[in-house]
Amino acid sequence: MNLFADLRIAVVQTLANLADAGVIPPGLDTSSVSVEPPRDPAHGDMMTNAAMVLAKPAGIAPRVIADALAGALITDPRVLSAEVAGPGFINLRLVAGVWQGVVKAILTEGLDYGRSSIGAGAKVNVEFVSANPTGPMHVGHVRGAVVGDALARLLAFTGWQVTREYYINDGGAQVDVLARSAYERYREAHGLEPEIREGLYPGDYLIPVGEALKARFGDSLLDKDEGFWLADLREIASSLMMAEIRGDLALLGVQMDVYSSEKALYGTGKIEAALQALRDQGLIYEGTLEPPKGKTPEDWEPRVQTLFRSTAHGDDVDRPVMKSDGSWTYFAPDIAYHYDKVQRGFDLLIDILGADHGGYVKRMKAAVSALSGGRVPLDVKLIQLVKLYKGGEPFKMSKRAGTFVTLRDVVEQAGVDVTRFMMLTRKNDVALDFDFDKVLEQSKDNPVFYVQYAHARMNSVLRKAGDAGMVFSDSDLAEADLAQLANDAELKLARQLGEWPRLVEIASKTNEPHRIAFYLYELASDFHSLWSRGNDDPSLRFIQEGNAATSAAKIALVRATGVVIAAGLGILGVKPAQEMR
Repeated sequence: MNLFADLRIAVVQTLANLADAGVIPPGLDTSSVSVEPPRDPAHGDMMTNAAMVLAKPAGIAPRVIADALAGALITDPRVLSAEVAGPGFINLRLVAGVWQGVVKAILTEGLDYGRSSIGAGAKVNVEFVSANPTGPMHVGHVRGAVVGDALARLLAFTGWQVTREYYINDGGAQVDVLARSAYERYREAHGLEPEIREGLYPGDYLIPVGEALKARFGDSLLDKDEGFWLADLREIASSLMMAEIRGDLALLGVQMDVYSSEKALYGTGKIEAALQALRDQGLIYEGTLEPPKGKTPEDWEPRVQTLFRSTAHGDDVDRPVMKSDGSWTYFAPDIAYHYDKVQRGFDLLIDILGADHGGYVKRMKAAVSALSGGRVPLDVKLIQLVKLYKGGEPFKMSKRAGTFVTLRDVVEQAGVDVTRFMMLTRKNDVALDFDFDKVLEQSKDNPVFYVQYAHARMNSVLRKAGDAGMVFSDSDLAEADLAQLANDAELKLARQLGEWPRLVEIASKTNEPHRIAFYLYELASDFHSLWSRGNDDPSLRFIQEGNAATSAAKIALVRATGVVIAAGLGILGVKPAQEMR
């Protein structure tokens, strides 16, 4: 059940009837007609822009269309009033029975209420985290992991076939640095002083790697030149780090479907094949780039390079794929990796990257556009920084990591559910402050507590009803006399429940899971408000002693709200609280 979609269908059908009657021209494009909540709830329950968007193509003043449309819509039994406002918007108020019907629908559909088929079974690849396998994940990776996993859950809820993917950056020079750092810990395991010189990874997390290398190689690598051990240690150390990263992801409740290796692209012909696909389109050429912005001619040494004509697909400048010395640029394997995803048949690619990849977006979109013939869109979500605080002070780096706060540090301090929810309380491209004291605070200002407290309160109502001998199944509650939900505060909560399916579709279409967290906070606020009003007005209390029928109706509203909160938290990957301690 999606009330807003249902009412839009009614508006479009009414427009067709007006066209049949000769009031408006036939064949008008109604794809831009929307039905949504008005900006000011005082104006009504819903608003449609139909007259505004059809006025120009119809050649009729918007108020004329609006008057005719409003006059026809008022005959719909669901519509209490249809008022024309401003230049031609129509504000609709619906009868109370519509909102009472939302409660019944939720109790009938359960956690599937709000589930959508807009994805139509299309295949989407969500690539996220993709941290270098050089150490444990840090707090920035936490946010990217949560956003990526919540988005994957949201897309699955709306009918997409979702693949979660991690791209292992194990083909670059950073893995050589890892091997050299691990070698020093190997020496340390033999009682020697490690030489953690500048440029190596200083964290204590490599001490167990050194011990593992000692167990495997004994002292056979000591005093050997790095040419003897570098390749082996690259492989072993990165494998051990990936095992730790997988464990960190599991701790956060994230399970990847696919792990892809950058290293596997080299020496296999995959990079060459991807570039050949671009070359066949005339998009690869030998040329010289203009000086970068800020460079003067004296600073600039022009070099002939192999370039991708990315400007043909919306980029600002063409991009090098091979250096003048014949080696690949970092962009070349990324092209090959995305070409592989295109060839795997995905209908949509989503990359979730750190904010420092902002300059990467246009070139990668251009490559995917060229490689897919414009068929496969690429949406890149950039994750802004997380600033950690504790006791009013910045949270210090982890000694174990050496230079940053790890994922485990955050989860051990705050817990998985709190961490996941709080990482979604800001849009991904906005910096987020994470204060350990505040996220554990039991107050309205703490959104995760406020939402969880609402769910726990709902459970307490159900327990008290059971103690009073009122035991209701969801099917029992769906058949309650919901017409007794007539108070404005009760109907306001039901209206908020009615917005859930619409909100889910919007969040899915925009790839913005944070909208779910925002909605849950608003829903919890409406529930807490109704609870508080019951303290002053006994008629609003959920359990009406001596009146089982009225109690059933009110408990039905409570239970329906709990179902939606549980469904929303499920999309966020958060377990709903059964009680608060």
